[in-house]
Amino acid sequence: MSSLQALCSGLPLRPLPENRGRQAGVPHAPVRTPGLSSVEKQLALRNALRYFPPDVQELLAPEFAQELQLYGHIYMYRFCPDIEMRAYPIELYPCQTKAAAAIMHMIMNNLDPAVAQFPQELVTYGGNGQVFSNWAQFWLTMFYLSKITEEQTLVMYSGHPLGLFPSSRSAPRLVITNGMVIPNYSSRTEYEKLFALGVTMYGQMTAGSYCYIGPQGIVHGTVLTVLNAARRYLGIEDLAGKVFVTSGLGGMSGAQAKAAVIVGCIGVIAEVDKAALEKRHKQGWLMEVTDSLDRCIQRLREARKKKEVLSLGYHGNVVALWERLVHELDTTGECLVDLGSDQTSCHNPFNGGYYPVQLSFTEAQSLMASNPAVFKDLVQESLRRQVSAINRLAAEKFFFWDYGNAFLLEAQRAGADVEKKGAGRTEFRYPSYVQHIMGDIFSQGFGPFRWVCTSGDPQDLVVTDELATSVLEEAIADGVKASVKLQYMDNIRWIREAARHRLVVGSQARILYSDQKGRVAIAVAINQAIACRRIKAPVVLSRDHHDVSGTDSPFRETSNIYDGSAFCADMAVQNFVGDACRGATWVALHNGGGVGWGEVINGGFGLVLDGTPEAEQRARLMLSWDVSNGVARRCWSGNQKAYEIICQTMQENSSLVVTLPHKVEDERVLQQALQL
Repeated sequence: MSSLQALCSGLPLRPLPENRGRQAGVPHAPVRTPGLSSVEKQLALRNALRYFPPDVQELLAPEFAQELQLYGHIYMYRFCPDIEMRAYPIELYPCQTKAAAAIMHMIMNNLDPAVAQFPQELVTYGGNGQVFSNWAQFWLTMFYLSKITEEQTLVMYSGHPLGLFPSSRSAPRLVITNGMVIPNYSSRTEYEKLFALGVTMYGQMTAGSYCYIGPQGIVHGTVLTVLNAARRYLGIEDLAGKVFVTSGLGGMSGAQAKAAVIVGCIGVIAEVDKAALEKRHKQGWLMEVTDSLDRCIQRLREARKKKEVLSLGYHGNVVALWERLVHELDTTGECLVDLGSDQTSCHNPFNGGYYPVQLSFTEAQSLMASNPAVFKDLVQESLRRQVSAINRLAAEKFFFWDYGNAFLLEAQRAGADVEKKGAGRTEFRYPSYVQHIMGDIFSQGFGPFRWVCTSGDPQDLVVTDELATSVLEEAIADGVKASVKLQYMDNIRWIREAARHRLVVGSQARILYSDQKGRVAIAVAINQAIACRRIKAPVVLSRDHHDVSGTDSPFRETSNIYDGSAFCADMAVQNFVGDACRGATWVALHNGGGVGWGEVINGGFGLVLDGTPEAEQRARLMLSWDVSNGVARRCWSGNQKAYEIICQTMQENSSLVVTLPHKVEDERVLQQALQL
């Protein structure tokens, strides 16, 4: 068993660790099919071997070649550390700086088997969200972090630690880029080859930026989404007896069962992977499990009648579930579902993100590797069937939305009936949850703010929960707009429910949706609590990249921007640079995330609070920019709520000066000009 000291000593070469290969009994990533030529295979092998001195290359080359042949990628299983992978208390890491120890804490949390989807393949969530491309990169990164000083920055190129470079105390300690491929070459096909070569990486959002906090993050987002969907579509606050049908119990999607319970509805979630389903059941996030559609429908009817709170996992394909619901409607006249969505990893539909209804789970995994073209055809046929069933149910009082996983985009590409007549490129028959449900929240500056207590002590998390609740309650008492008050109240309820439902998986972390004022006030309160030792160790502030300013994604985060700029990525890139300039401890910029490779640019940050006045100043500056950037962009695109927030913020802060848009009041001006 390795120690943290050994883990930070560089690549273990003398002696080499035993090659234990793939570990049995844990989930593994699907086999990749990059389609490398013989020349490209040699290049992939050469690239992998450059991490190792010549005297061990002859031994390692055959096993790396075998990994490439069997799995489509060189993960370097021999170097998977023999240590309990988890977020250790920060004081245990052998580092020269608290910032480096905090980053190590976050990295190991992303690879914790209780957190990560495919830990041996370094995948945290989403089917292909990598922390690193191979285990050599992990060892080198931990080594560099153990050596880094306050006047150095570690530079990461798509999982590869380029090295430590001189910088300043005010500069980030870590700068990450993932998947920064030249736009004309940023296709799925090119990605599979480039990843197999070991030269780029899909970091999803918080996988490759080391900021994932387990499924708690998406639990909160799903809670808010379902609550606000009920308000918008059903006109209700109480979801008792209402049915929410969706799919996915893996990484991010594993949150849906717990979210259904928290909002008080009946959640029915389909999952083809029995291991993922059983994992959520053992965690207590899933109340009941069945592999029988008959039992599933029977239990759903019982729960509706009694208005039970229920999370029911169906071990089977979601298409079969949707089609059975149509059958019930057609034979009994009863629509058994009120709200619906989908959280399969449809950003990666042909490599394990979406399983076709025509095949069993194991049959699909086999065909995916042996005949990718036939597998793709079956996936697209399955998508068409799924949409057909959803369309039939939507003719009744049932409401469906796209959860930003590229489901409708891939369904459109498959030829499914998802078109919306007269719509723009980012609109479909059904809205994305940003367009109808969460978009206004983003426009007001609310988004998924989070923190991690690096002591690993649950009591520190209790203290931060108390501080955050107090901050929001004080803000309400001081007087806020009704729309802002509603969001604050939802988040106060969330904090209380989160503690009661034991949502921590991995690091001692919490998430809530807050606006600029709330984020800054919470950060200041936490930093002061560290200074007076009420909190025992530094706290890492972060957020999901899926936020107000962090992501340019025309089919998700920016899908409700209609001035033509939804396909432009200036906001996310500026946010990455701006956070680095204003005191972030680390920053990350990614291609891909959520809706897939080549479809989005997104970025994130980590900011370590250590109780010092300097940390408070960094938090005030950086968090203000991190929110106001996106609100200003939404204001310029014509969003009225963002316009109001920016005007109010400028009144309160004379240093903020934003260009405000003027409306074209008379449409005839445009019409007459174009007639000329």
